[in-house]
This record gives sequence, structure tokens and C-alpha cells, in this order.
Amino acid sequence: MASDVLEAISINDVLTDDELRAVLSKLGSDQDKEAFGLVCKRWLHLQSTERKKLFARAGPHMLRRMAARFSRLQELDLSQSVSRSFYPGVTDSDLSVIADGFSCLRVLNLQNCKGITDKGLVAIGSGLSSLQSLDVSYCRKLTDKGLSVVAGGCSDLRSLRLTGCRLVTNGVLQALSKNCRNLEELVLQGCINITDSGLTELVNGCRGIKFLDVNKCSNIGDVGVFSVSEACASSLKTLKLLDCNKIGNASILSLAKFCKNLETLIIGGCRNISDESISSLAATFKNSLKNLRMDWCLNISDSSLSCILVHCRNIEAIDIGCCEEVTDAAFEGLSSRETKLSLKVLKLSNCAKITVAGIGKLLNKCSSLEYLDVRSCPQITKAGCEEAGLSFPDCCKVNFTGSLSEPDVLL
Repeated sequence: MASDVLEAISINDVLTDDELRAVLSKLGSDQDKEAFGLVCKRWLHLQSTERKKLFARAGPHMLRRMAARFSRLQELDLSQSVSRSFYPGVTDSDLSVIADGFSCLRVLNLQNCKGITDKGLVAIGSGLSSLQSLDVSYCRKLTDKGLSVVAGGCSDLRSLRLTGCRLVTNGVLQALSKNCRNLEELVLQGCINITDSGLTELVNGCRGIKFLDVNKCSNIGDVGVFSVSEACASSLKTLKLLDCNKIGNASILSLAKFCKNLETLIIGGCRNISDESISSLAATFKNSLKNLRMDWCLNISDSSLSCILVHCRNIEAIDIGCCEEVTDAAFEGLSSRETKLSLKVLKLSNCAKITVAGIGKLLNKCSSLEYLDVRSCPQITKAGCEEAGLSFPDCCKVNFTGSLSEPDVLL
């Protein structure tokens, strides 16, 4: 009799919604969480309302259904890849539906959604007050108008990625400075209308920036970098200045003067930078610097690379490609280093004066190397390394000819 009573009791009659949510929260994998929703309609509803992330391809009708089902969604990815896009793609109408239906949204990825305009962003800025991260990279129709509304309506914005948005000007930076004081990450790569005065305006209000990418912003110079260095002295960890032709030694010296926690610096193609400032950089960031890209810095010589290798204790990745004045002498100072290098990536392509002997000196102090790029180094060949008896770490890939894929740590 007792067994009949037990068999008649359903788990749905015993457990409340909150208790079932507690069970769901203990499931580790996405697969297990999906299986939870297959038990019955009630469990599916709970699983749907608790879902936090979603990657989707949908028009307005489907988005409305998704909004009703995934009412607590926090992250929505509608990005398109360059090679696999769909027509008509995400539209301004879709963004209006998102703004109305996903009130809890904190992360929105619209990368390569090239059909959206300021009209759609006005809806986002007006409807998603909790938004913390927005990626509209390569949405080339966007201007200051729509992005300023986002800055005004999303005051808790922490990350904004605008790569390739060439119509953007300093007006966006003014809006961010005024409204988004918690901004930590800003990507402006290829935004050619951004200038020093815009960066100065930005950091008047946003003084906690950790990650700033102004790669290929040709109007950025020493004045802008000085402003960022001074205002974000304690927070700045990553600064990317690739092909910023107006950058010179003054920028590096201002970083060394104010910043103490810099971990990644990209100055490739900044041809006015020389040994004078790199020595200060190595001395200041001897404990923090992990990644340094200075390819095509044609005034860089042995002393710069030697300073970095000897003094920067935690350096993990270096690119000095096409620095034609660097020779084996850059590695001689390693003999005075007390500890092993933690270097994982070293790119030396087109450094014609470096030989197998220099690589041997490096390997004597580095057992952690994972990738070595020696393309177009005429004095470093596979046969030459074998003849010299060089022993590379087991995990190390040596790129002699360009046949290996490159790590993206220094991009």
C-alpha cells in the first residue's frame, strides 16, 4: 500500500520552481542543461527562463518568440562572420525587438552586421539600460549619432568595440566621457577620424580604462598617449598603437613615467621609436610586461631587445620582425640573467643579421619557447640549426618558411 502511494507522487508535485532552479544551477555542462529541459514542459520553461547566453540567427518574428521564452537572457550574439553571412542579416527592426524584449541583456555582439544604422542603435540605447558590453565592429554605417545615444542610455557600459567604424569621430569619445565612467575596454581600430583631443576628452571622465586599442588610428600621436598614460596610470594594462605613425619616444616615456601595470604594448610600425625609450620601458615594466610587439620599428637595435630579455622577468611574447639592425649581440646579455626566460613566442622574421649562434644563446636560457618565427632570416635555416646541434623545446614550433599558423597573442 505504501509503495502505491509513493508511485503516485510526481517529482513535479514535490519540488517547487525555486528548488528545480537550484537543481539546474548545479548542472555543469550545456549538454546536461539542455537535457534538463527535455523532461517535460515545466522543466523546459524553467530551463529557458534561466538561460543566460544565446547565439542566434533570427528575424523580428523569431526574436519576439525568443524574448518571450528566454526572459532572463544576459548575453546575445548575433554576429556574422566575414565568410558566412546571411541576407538580409540583422536589421534596425531586429534591434528594436531586442531593445523591447530583452530587458536584462548585458552583452550584445553585432560584429559584421553591416545592415544596421543609427536608427537601430538609438533603440538599443533607449531600451537596454543594463547593457555592459557592445561589439559593433565593421558596422560601417554607424556614426556618432547612434553611438552617442548608446553612451547616454547605457551608463554602465564597460566594453565598446568599434573596429572599422570609419565614420566615428571624437564626438563618441565625448559622450563616453560624460556618461560611461565605468568604461574599461575601448577598441577604435581603424577609426581614422579619432584624434589626440578625442583621447584627452575621453580620459577626462573614463579614468579606469584597462584595454585601449587605437591600432591604425593615423591621427593619434604623443599628446593623446600622454593623456591616457596620466589619467589611467593605475588601470591601463593593454595599449595597442599599431601603425600610428605620429607616435614617438615621447609616448613610450610617458607610459614609463605614469603607468606601472602595463602588460601588453603594441607599437609595430611606429618608426619614430628608438632605443632611447625602450630602455626606460624595460626598467619600469620589469615585473608586469608580458607582450611586446615592435616590428618595423626601424630605429630599434640590439640594446632594446637585450634590455627587454634581461630585465623583463615575465615577458612571454616579443615581435621584432623587420628590425634590420638587430644582431646576435642582443642575446649576449642573457648570460647575466639569473633565472630562465618565460618567453613563449619570439618573432624574428626578416632580421637578416641574426644567426644560428644567436638562437643558441637564447635557447640556453629559455626552455618554455612554443613558437619561433625565423622566416626570411637567411642565416637561420633548418639545416643550419640541425648542424649546430640546437635543441628546441619539445612543444616548440619553428617557422622557417611560413608554413605554420601564427599565434594571435601579438595581433
